[in-house]
Amino acid sequence: MSFFAILCALLIEQVRPLTYHNPIYGGVLAWTRWTSRNFDAGKSHHGWVAWGLAVFVPTLLTLGVHWLLVLTLGLPFAVLWSVAVLYMTLGFRQFSHHFTGIRDALEEGDEPLARSLLAHWQHVDAADLPRSEIVRHVIEHSVIAAHRHVFGVLAWFSVLAALGLGPAGAVFYRMSEFVARYWAHKDGAAVQPSSVWVQQAARRAWAAIDWLPARITALGFAVVGSFEDAVDAWRNYAARFPEPNDGVIMAATSGAVNVRLGGGALRPMRMDDPLARAQVGDTGWSDPALDSGSTSGREPDLAHLRSVVGLVWRSVVMWMVLLALLTLARLLG
Repeated sequence: MSFFAILCALLIEQVRPLTYHNPIYGGVLAWTRWTSRNFDAGKSHHGWVAWGLAVFVPTLLTLGVHWLLVLTLGLPFAVLWSVAVLYMTLGFRQFSHHFTGIRDALEEGDEPLARSLLAHWQHVDAADLPRSEIVRHVIEHSVIAAHRHVFGVLAWFSVLAALGLGPAGAVFYRMSEFVARYWAHKDGAAVQPSSVWVQQAARRAWAAIDWLPARITALGFAVVGSFEDAVDAWRNYAARFPEPNDGVIMAATSGAVNVRLGGGALRPMRMDDPLARAQVGDTGWSDPALDSGSTSGREPDLAHLRSVVGLVWRSVVMWMVLLALLTLARLLG
């Protein structure tokens, strides 16, 4: 039933995307703040306690509702619950409007607007970026956002759903990503900044949780793109990026569509409220290619934006077909 839940959630999200300021997001933000405020006491074990509560309590609540529905109302209602959870955690429309706005501005030749939109999206200073660098940064942020909002969620949801844990995997993945990002940026807050221990716990946990999904995403890009070039770039350039998991994805993307990625850094925009940076940025407010070497490939241009869109959608179709075949085999078996 995972295939049907994912398909329904994606279709609903395309028709009626979840608005950014919504009660669910507000509740997650309040819960994350509460756990850090009450359990981040500045010692190493407190970091893991705060992270465990922030991530596992919503995950276990999601799992509890799933089992309750299965035992009382039956599997169809449990599938509806999975659709609802996936609608809140999965989808392109949670970030694609940024990509579309910048792409449209570049197609119209309005580079100042494109820079302004990029700066608003990632809260960086993009005033001096040339056109090719605008495209490069849009590609980098977009593929990482696609991974974290779509492919990573699909991976964890599918694996745990196959084990009878319903949509718990989707919540587990998204909460892990959110608390790591939120606590990292809360480090500069004037009131109750995050301790180094809670940041370290969240960062280490996120690196482990995202290790396999990142490589699944990269493999998907390689299969639907230029396989040999993607694998070659993965092997030779992934280590040049500061975040190993993100580096695997961007290196594979670079090879799959023959585009140069990495090699530069956007300057962080000074903001009075560091918490706002964590709330607004889909991938964080600093550039994922910070102080890294670049990959090989052609200089980024508008054609690469279209290639990346095609790459992402072909990868979605590939994984959906695979899930459909697995679902069919299970039903027939």
